[in-house]
Amino acid sequence: MDKHRIGILTGGGDCAGINPAIKWIVKTALDKRLASERNIQYEVVGIRNGWQGLIDIDPTGPDAQGNIVPLNEAQVRTWDRYGGTNLGTSRTNPYDPHNDRSKVLIENLEKLGLDTLIVIGGDDTLGVAFKLAKEGINVVGIPKTIDRDLPGTDYTLGFETAMNVIVEGVDRLRTTAGSHQRTFVVETMGRNSGWLALEGGASSGAYIILIPEYDFSIEKVNELVLEGRRSGARYDIIIVAEGAKPLGGIEFVRNGSVDSFGHKALSGVAEFVAEAIHEGTGRETRSMVLSHLQRGGVPCAYDRRMGRYFGIAAVDLVVMKDFGKMVSYRHGKITAIPIEDALRGSRLVDVETEYDVERYNGRRTILRPSK
Repeated sequence: MDKHRIGILTGGGDCAGINPAIKWIVKTALDKRLASERNIQYEVVGIRNGWQGLIDIDPTGPDAQGNIVPLNEAQVRTWDRYGGTNLGTSRTNPYDPHNDRSKVLIENLEKLGLDTLIVIGGDDTLGVAFKLAKEGINVVGIPKTIDRDLPGTDYTLGFETAMNVIVEGVDRLRTTAGSHQRTFVVETMGRNSGWLALEGGASSGAYIILIPEYDFSIEKVNELVLEGRRSGARYDIIIVAEGAKPLGGIEFVRNGSVDSFGHKALSGVAEFVAEAIHEGTGRETRSMVLSHLQRGGVPCAYDRRMGRYFGIAAVDLVVMKDFGKMVSYRHGKITAIPIEDALRGSRLVDVETEYDVERYNGRRTILRPSK
């Protein structure tokens, strides 16, 4: 009987849906029917703390275990009920030009006897997986990012739960906003892509939605706020993605630091918009940054279900030896694409078809073509 060792790794920012995917990778790979029907037996191990765990495989953690953890069905039975990643994660770039540790990582893959690596991550993590695939490592990818900005897939794990957090947050803000007749500016994640702000804002009934794909005029924002008040609105909810910019401006950077993939930490646009509204309209305005609340909490039903489907499909790719692929959801079906296809830029909001540039909100036409 053939034996095959699978490693599971999660990298980048955490989100809901990862643990359900891990659970179903383990359950599917350890299904006894694979042994009886295909004469193959799988062993599954988890790698703690993302790529960092594959670089430092020997150190002992606080629970007296190293970074390599055997996984079985009993161990992961309840994992689909939890958010985040029980394996831990990191923003480590093994191919960092200032500290390239890719050779160590590849040597450790060989030491561990890993035949396949299933990688759950966004563009940075999958970018590393693609480089490993080019070096002959058997890899399979699962997409996860609350930004839902990976090309080649209509869904990424974590998006729906994060959107639910936005809706719940706005619902809670409405009572205090209405009581005090205030304008609230809520900042969501979304560095280059405005999907989370746009769909979260549309689902929560936000009055104005500002996205990175379309630079906004603060004068126009103020006009819309005053127009709403003249029409009888007691309060306003404005959703703004962290990467949104005013006309002629630049993105708002929290500090000058960058991670090992070269990303700056963004924050501050909500505060800027709130202050500009107060100055331009005289209306009492507050800002709020949802930040990591969007990543946290238990996965919603949709992320549990998609985590299950993605996990099962990842093992299918392993069984078929169809490596170098990422599980994808396209046009209502689970499929797979080459990992490199998910790295061709970002999946952005199409302003022509998805955004109302006059009202700074979601589109107002669905069946008829927009002007």
